[in-house]
Amino acid sequence: MVFFHIDLDAFFASVEILDHPEYKGKPLIIGSRSERSVVSTCSYEARKYGVHSAMPMSTALRLCPNALVVEPRMRRYSEKSHEVMSIIRDFAPGFLQVSVDEAFLDLSNMENIYGLPGKAARILKQKIKEETALSVSIGVASSRFVAKLASDYHKPDGLTIVPPSRNEEFVDKVGLRKLWGIGEKTYERLLKKGITSTKDIRAISYERLESMFGSSLADYLYNASRGIDPGIYQGEAKSHSISTENTYYPDVYGIDTLSSLLLEMSQELSLRALKEKVIPRTIGIKIRYGDFSTFNAQTTPDEAIYSSSDIFKHAEALLKKVYNNQGVRLLGLTLAQVYEGENVEQMELFREKSEKERLIEKAILDINTKNKDIKIVKAGTMKKKE
Repeated sequence: MVFFHIDLDAFFASVEILDHPEYKGKPLIIGSRSERSVVSTCSYEARKYGVHSAMPMSTALRLCPNALVVEPRMRRYSEKSHEVMSIIRDFAPGFLQVSVDEAFLDLSNMENIYGLPGKAARILKQKIKEETALSVSIGVASSRFVAKLASDYHKPDGLTIVPPSRNEEFVDKVGLRKLWGIGEKTYERLLKKGITSTKDIRAISYERLESMFGSSLADYLYNASRGIDPGIYQGEAKSHSISTENTYYPDVYGIDTLSSLLLEMSQELSLRALKEKVIPRTIGIKIRYGDFSTFNAQTTPDEAIYSSSDIFKHAEALLKKVYNNQGVRLLGLTLAQVYEGENVEQMELFREKSEKERLIEKAILDINTKNKDIKIVKAGTMKKKE
């Protein structure tokens, strides 16, 4: 098996620099300046100060007071994401998009087309750069999990190839502290047990790990320390759903912060649905806590789902039902049971407002796509973020 994990480098910030060359080289933070907002992403210059995604904006500005803060433009990011994902999708089968800036490809048995995996990765990187002016980092491995680790190893504009025989060696090189999925709380729990490396974990039997940490975390630790995919990315691409998910380091806390993150996801998925000309029936959220316990919740409203406001309303309601005040390691949002078309299956009474919102969002998408100099956002969305 040969998997690629393709990760756009500092995506939102890179798009802003692409559109505004004067931002290049400056510590750039994408997000609102309001006290309750969080960092969407930031440039590598800002990361040197310790700024990271999902960090409260107030904390980010304390760490980097000279940062340039720019309001997110989800429609522009969705547009560039669509360009990149279309290139990746056409490159090979087994395409799986997991967020606005990440995707997997299954390159198994493709040597007769592109040659060895390293050559194929370089071809893909160059194609994306030439056609979109954006850089990506690619990890190549025998599992999605190790490929995910590898794509982050030489950022930005990196390429890291991990042969199957060197999975354990690579995991050891990444180190326990930076192992994908190990949050701050989990790391502290491991240290309290005298575990400081992935080698330490491999020296402990599964039964002992289970007695120490419970089955969910034990499963993850046992497999991840050996470079075996712990099952986090076992899902296959499905045509009847659209989803996105983000992993946060360190864990994020609080309804306000999580709602802000869900709002951006709702905008992203609404735009992807508009581009694909589909309408969802079901909305679902996924939460993974620091102890690796994972909860899913979904709802299929009686009324049709027309717009990002509809998506966010139901997603936020689900969040309030399942969130238990723990630190969140991963947050995901899914639109399921989608059907093709730009109009709802049946007209409903008292839905004029949401129907108009969908038409407005489509009009904004069309205008922003045709004219890059015009950037229109919904005032209601900005008010909600503030």
